[in-house]
Amino acid sequence: MTKEAAAASDRSALDEEQVRDVLRQVIDPEVGRDIVSLGLVYRVEVAPGSLVIEMTMTSPACPMGDMIVDDVHAALARVLPDTIGPDIRLVWEPPWNPSMMDEATKQHFGWTPE
Repeated sequence: MTKEAAAASDRSALDEEQVRDVLRQVIDPEVGRDIVSLGLVYRVEVAPGSLVIEMTMTSPACPMGDMIVDDVHAALARVLPDTIGPDIRLVWEPPWNPSMMDEATKQHFGWTPE
């Protein structure tokens, strides 16, 4: 098997956690944290030949939304084979709230539950 074929095979075998690891490279520029840690990624569905991601923004009026989605596409393009065009869906239900952040991100912002 050639190096190129092996790399293409590795890229086509991504699982949900590997996709989330790729998405951790996408930073929300307003807060300086990655979209997975912020809890903006609601669903990752990996199937042969397809990838669906449902994600949200901190608010529907987020001025960085288009840029973040473009960054998601760019990060995925580096690891997905050309035959898979990810289906990125912006959803607003449930509405995002700070409790969706991972613990380290909550601590970073000084947010503690009451």
